[in-house]
Amino acid sequence: MAFVDEITLHIKAGDGGHGVVRWLHEKNREFGGPSGGDGGRGGSVYATAVRNVNLLARYQIEKKFIAERGENGKNKNSHGGDGKDLEIPFPVGSIITNKKTGEKISLLHDGERVLLLKGGHGGRGNESFKSSTNQTPEKFTRGSAGEEADFFIEVELIADIGLIGLPNAGKTTLLNAMTNAKGKVGDYAFTTLEPNLGEVHGYIISDIPGLIEGAAEGRGLGHKFLRHVRRTKVLAHLISLEHEDLPHTYAVVRRELERFDPALAQKKEIVVLTKTDVMDDQKKLDMIVKSMKKLTPLVTTVSMYDDAEVKKLQDLLIKEIID
Repeated sequence: MAFVDEITLHIKAGDGGHGVVRWLHEKNREFGGPSGGDGGRGGSVYATAVRNVNLLARYQIEKKFIAERGENGKNKNSHGGDGKDLEIPFPVGSIITNKKTGEKISLLHDGERVLLLKGGHGGRGNESFKSSTNQTPEKFTRGSAGEEADFFIEVELIADIGLIGLPNAGKTTLLNAMTNAKGKVGDYAFTTLEPNLGEVHGYIISDIPGLIEGAAEGRGLGHKFLRHVRRTKVLAHLISLEHEDLPHTYAVVRRELERFDPALAQKKEIVVLTKTDVMDDQKKLDMIVKSMKKLTPLVTTVSMYDDAEVKKLQDLLIKEIID
């Protein structure tokens, strides 16, 4: 199932049931008083947060949700039953925008429940219009319509570790090696068009799509990439040793983070120099690491084909989350 991180849904709360005109029919009394009951309230709509990042994919076919309508009033002054409330689950990290009002709701915690739309009020039956001057009212009211709107839902992943870097830095390969996530891998830019997720000892690792210069203005995968970085606790900045100018490569990603949101530049960062298998000179590699530490204090290396190195990096990343 493909990862879906944004979708538009049409959602409607239930309409209120109508009030009714009814009359009492008693023994030896053909025409009794008014007895029409009120209609029931329409069901309201709630958004609930759950830990399932793939939920939006379920809504691609059926994009319309309607809560249950309230029952019409009944005889003998009986109220109609209320419509059942509708709860729609969304992934933790969802931002839900009411396109009619512009109101935004963020679901940040598992189990969070937020009202989206109110159900309509039930109408009044003729019994409620009885008065001293009108003992046989014919009047009733219809139930009011439930609230209705289109909602734009976008997911900002809440991951413990985000793997970032330019295209082809080895993010998906590393994620697969650490978590068996089975993301698509290729030797061309933008193989990863959507975030891939994996789990290690209960910690979520996200392979964020690669970005290019100008991403903050939306070039390449631009804002899709940067939106998912916002709520990641630790950033593992992957840089391939195939690049000739590593400091420049590092600066490109850092600059795009800062331009999009200065707070991103303040997140804990680990620079991971990947594809060490292309370099057979250990002294040169040590010098490169030493040079990169002048830009950022925490720098390490990894070969995707060395299980011991992958395990060592995995342990380091988890340690940084806990510290």
